[in-house]
Amino acid sequence: MPSFQKITESESAYRHLEKMPVKELLFHINEEDKKVAFAVEKALPQIEVLVDAVIDKLQVSGRLFYIGAGSSGRLGIMDAAECPPSFGVPDDLVIGIIAGGEKAFKKAIEKAEDNIEQGWNDLQQHAINKKDIVIGIAASGTTPYVLAALQKCKENNIATAGICCNPNTPIGQLVDYPIEVIVGPEFVTGSTRMKSGTAEKLLLNMISTAVMIRLGRVEDNRMVNMQLTNEKLMDRGIHILMKELNIDDYDKAKILLLHYGTVKKALEQYHT
Repeated sequence: MPSFQKITESESAYRHLEKMPVKELLFHINEEDKKVAFAVEKALPQIEVLVDAVIDKLQVSGRLFYIGAGSSGRLGIMDAAECPPSFGVPDDLVIGIIAGGEKAFKKAIEKAEDNIEQGWNDLQQHAINKKDIVIGIAASGTTPYVLAALQKCKENNIATAGICCNPNTPIGQLVDYPIEVIVGPEFVTGSTRMKSGTAEKLLLNMISTAVMIRLGRVEDNRMVNMQLTNEKLMDRGIHILMKELNIDDYDKAKILLLHYGTVKKALEQYHT
């Protein structure tokens, strides 16, 4: 394996942070954050390959899994949780798994990331199989919980991908679709919830959004399959219908939306 350098653990370029005034702290954090999008841009070819692979899996009854520990695991769970309300897909199409279970989402369980058996056990709770694809998220690229789970996936012929922020990582060497976004040392040395976490969030946004668009869950630039679970989403849907169907009456559009249940169905059925 090529030489491996943990840039995520490298010393910050800034010293004596405790002596900086707030204005200077915020300025430097913002300067570092600006680097993240450019680092993600360099990985676009690898992201495209992964998105195509995910689309292929989901088109034949497969599912997308995210698995991670700590901040990485929480980001995966958040992205998975947003897919049903935003795109109207089943709750079990995109699944987020975190080391330590659901309680680790709210409270850090640091030792959970070292458990080399639990990741695969957690995946098996969802009857993981060859139709699925699993994306491991680990800023360092070395998280034992994630690596061991991905290794078991490989042994069982389940497609794998890895997201990390170091070059030539163990996770990158293991998976079918590696994505390494090198954002550099963190503002606070080793605090990967910062730039690394931001990079992971951007990647997950790109992956799930591009996949859902290609699966037909978005039309034009609108979430026409969104679940009408609150007043904000209901109002958004009503205004889409008013614009697309040239309806001037808000209440009429609301009745139409409630009757069909989704913007997409209302648009399809209105003129039939």
